[in-house]
Amino acid sequence: MVPKWGQFLRGRAAPKIMDASIDKSRLPKHVAIIMDGNGRWARSRGLPRAAGHHAGMVAMREVIRAADDVGIEAITLYAFSTENWKRPIAEVQYLWTLLEEFFKSDIDELVERNVRIVFIGNTNQLPDYTQGIVKRAIDLTRPNTGMVVQFALNYGSRAELVQAVRSIAEKVSRGEVDASCIDEHVIASELQTCGVPDPDLLIRTSGDQRISNFLLWQIAYTELYFAPEMWPDFKRNHFLEAIRVYSSRERRFGGLK
Repeated sequence: MVPKWGQFLRGRAAPKIMDASIDKSRLPKHVAIIMDGNGRWARSRGLPRAAGHHAGMVAMREVIRAADDVGIEAITLYAFSTENWKRPIAEVQYLWTLLEEFFKSDIDELVERNVRIVFIGNTNQLPDYTQGIVKRAIDLTRPNTGMVVQFALNYGSRAELVQAVRSIAEKVSRGEVDASCIDEHVIASELQTCGVPDPDLLIRTSGDQRISNFLLWQIAYTELYFAPEMWPDFKRNHFLEAIRVYSSRERRFGGLK
């Protein structure tokens, strides 16, 4: 049974930002999001942390819809980091329950929207039933050709880079790769995000301004946007505001225009 926390899910009023205020010709192709602040959101309301995670799932659903509606090609959501295993067992188990609830309730809409679900991170270390949820979501959306939604689950960027280096080293030892030919493209091809463009925009909620071991290689030239709202309060209009701010920036990639 879903706890009766719905009265808290609306959060504070969001600014009125209309889609028309966004320059559609300057949309980011790929948006990455660090969904931060669930626990603090719950604590500020005298609620258990589980309530914050549930409210965060509601916000995630709304942002996925907004990204698809506005025309974003890919979105990556930092759902569970390799460091999150340090949290209490009951909290971690509840997060797997939420993942199951989300895909049971939303998979039909995701399929209808032509969304393709991808997971990055070491999902082999997840509980067996959670691995089953992951596999089902991938299989059901595999034929889809619309927006890619990447869930970073049991993901850490340093671990990803270590695995990439090991893979390249093994190929060098087998004579498949010449060490002198290793460049950025070779490294990128070994990352779990291979096939998806690097993020154009990274959003982090809750006011904290750090990267937290997320897509360290991929965000070398990504525009950063730090939102003060806790993740459960980050609604469609807040997402569109971040897109609007991005569309107003000039990206130079180290050069001049």
